[in-house]
Amino acid sequence: MAKANNNSLEKNLFSAADKLRKNIDAAEYKHVVLGLIFLKYISDSFEDLYEKLSSGQGDYTGADPEDKDEYLAENVFYVPQEARWPQLLAKAKLPSIGQDLDSAMDAIERENQSLKGILPKVYARPNLDKNALGQIIDLIGSVALGDEAAKSKDILGRVYEYFLGEFASAEGKKGGQFYTPKSIVQLLVEMIEPYSGRVYDPCCGSGGMFVMSEKFVEEHQGKLDDIAIYGQESNETTYRLCRMNLAIRGIDGSGIKWNSEGSFLKDGHPYLKADFILANPPFNQKDWGKETLHDDARWHHGVPPKNNANFGWMQHMIYHLSPAGTAGIVLSNGSMSSNTSGEGEIRRNLVAADLVDCIVTLPKQLFYNTGIPACLWFLSRNKTANGHRERKGEILFIDASELGFMADRTHREFRDEDIRKIANTYHAWRNKDQKAEVNGDLIEYQDEKGFCKSTGLEEIKKHGYVLTSGRYVGIRNVELDSETFSQIFNELKSELKSNIVKSNRLDEDILSILQKIDK
Repeated sequence: MAKANNNSLEKNLFSAADKLRKNIDAAEYKHVVLGLIFLKYISDSFEDLYEKLSSGQGDYTGADPEDKDEYLAENVFYVPQEARWPQLLAKAKLPSIGQDLDSAMDAIERENQSLKGILPKVYARPNLDKNALGQIIDLIGSVALGDEAAKSKDILGRVYEYFLGEFASAEGKKGGQFYTPKSIVQLLVEMIEPYSGRVYDPCCGSGGMFVMSEKFVEEHQGKLDDIAIYGQESNETTYRLCRMNLAIRGIDGSGIKWNSEGSFLKDGHPYLKADFILANPPFNQKDWGKETLHDDARWHHGVPPKNNANFGWMQHMIYHLSPAGTAGIVLSNGSMSSNTSGEGEIRRNLVAADLVDCIVTLPKQLFYNTGIPACLWFLSRNKTANGHRERKGEILFIDASELGFMADRTHREFRDEDIRKIANTYHAWRNKDQKAEVNGDLIEYQDEKGFCKSTGLEEIKKHGYVLTSGRYVGIRNVELDSETFSQIFNELKSELKSNIVKSNRLDEDILSILQKIDK
């Protein structure tokens, strides 16, 4: 549920590591710490298997613990002697530790081609206090991250995910470029249910969408091999974070592409047709390349305006959807109602093409990087496919703006029950019998005033193809107890009295001015 309930290890670890940051920006420091966490994990994993190979018992009879192929067969990275954690820990207090760590990263990349060009080599920088660096190594060294017991509890996943979130928070606006809050990712994945097939994110950041998709399949007793992931990222350092984030979970990241031009100007997967698309593109992106791409085949429903790429991202994803594909996209609230520079016409065309399946309005303060209100668009290329109910000409509107809780003074999160409520509503609505199983019981979809409404295209047409959820779900009925009612009544009465006094004073001032003018 709330992160305060189950993150004491990662919270305490981050708090201690952050104290050693001193004068280094969070944007730089995250690579220092996350790189060490990655190094500790692969070293622990290596040592765990090394001991089994050295024992030479059972399946490991006659095995050579220094044979790289033994580790490849077990999907474990081979760590050369100079890069193993015990050796680095022994050098933690030496002035040369920064260079030793950079050399260790180079050595690991040489031995593991899938990591080539991915690992950070930032430890020999002059602005990094080597005494503090040694303390961070001691701190991370105190936690087992890659042995069998730690893997079973997903300790590394928890620590890495928590650190990513905290660094995003510390960086503020810039942090959102690499991290989408867990609440939003979890909701997208729970609603789309990517059990098997090709999963694509054209602006993948640190890879959270992929990690949660794999976790979803695992939790629902599916097969991880049934999912193939594809992505693209224009920021090289963020791309490296993504590849490390995937590597520590054993997820194949070879389908993730990097180029500085980005998905619009240089599509890394031009022929891909994905079964599931999950994405959080930059909100209201300007100067995305309209002049170059004016006649692009992706703009089937209208050319996006120069100063806002929202519908450019959306149409890029529609272009990459398979005939029965489903997409879940995070966009600013303006995408639901803006008529600027032809956006209203594009939205009308999307609705008329029956591509829009569901709109979810999100609460404020879910993001680290922006105060812009956001929503989720769920698109479906074929509303009769995937064993679901035929729902042509229907759109489900969900207003989740009142859900969630304040995790701290500035950030809101969804509770697990909030995510279940939204996802189950969507599933019940689209299922053939319009029911969804919840804790062994079947719940039936029904409109709920102030929360959800299944709406036909005729009604949407009457609203000028504006897709703001509040227009359709209405305002929920709220029952107040006598104490709350009394409090609200007294507050309103007090405010009314205050306004009357101000009004009387204003009248007196005006009268005084008029009298002076007459004289």
